[in-house]
Amino acid sequence: MQRKRDRQAQFTFTEWGGKRRGAGRKPTGEAACVSRHGRAELEARFPIHVTIRIARCLPGLREKNAYFLLLRSFRAGCDRFGFRLNHYSVQTNHIHMIVEAEDSRSLARGMQGLQIRIAKALNKLWRRKGKVFADRFHDRILRTPREVRNVLAYVLNNGRRHGSIGAKDVLDAFSSGRWFDGWVEGHEHDSPIHAPIARARTWLQRVGWQVHGLIPLALVPGR
Repeated sequence: MQRKRDRQAQFTFTEWGGKRRGAGRKPTGEAACVSRHGRAELEARFPIHVTIRIARCLPGLREKNAYFLLLRSFRAGCDRFGFRLNHYSVQTNHIHMIVEAEDSRSLARGMQGLQIRIAKALNKLWRRKGKVFADRFHDRILRTPREVRNVLAYVLNNGRRHGSIGAKDVLDAFSSGRWFDGWVEGHEHDSPIHAPIARARTWLQRVGWQVHGLIPLALVPGR
């Protein structure tokens, strides 16, 4: 009797390797854009440019009551855990900061404490619950005098970039520009006593950046 040979079943694969659609961790924010890769190791001599963005559909931050609460949060959290907030600019849906930290852990703890203060205060003001910030903070380490000078101009004059300031000789009231003593025009700066920022300690922020010139008040920063 002749036996039939067993045949191996044939399978068809629609994809050959690569990333599976829909796989992986999902973004935490509605428009999450901060990389999930590990942050670069920080050294105490380098300032950092930090950006935090609030979630969509929330009221704007350039409003009197919201800004008052931000200032109170800045004062309480500007110098803690080896973390220092040196400058800031508040825009409608995001905040730019220039900060210093002893190390990566100090940066993380300082920013976490600051964001918790801000979130609690704004939620109380807006009579809501839930997440305030769209995602983790974005940070960029500044290693050269030119980088620091460019970021100082970008942060302190960020309102001009967004068209929030009209007159060329006016400081942005929603920034720390009134405590800054590096304007070309020699604008009289406010006393640092009770200011919502801490004094810079790194050489790059105190002296180094000035080798590239002071900052014009009317400068409109680029990207």
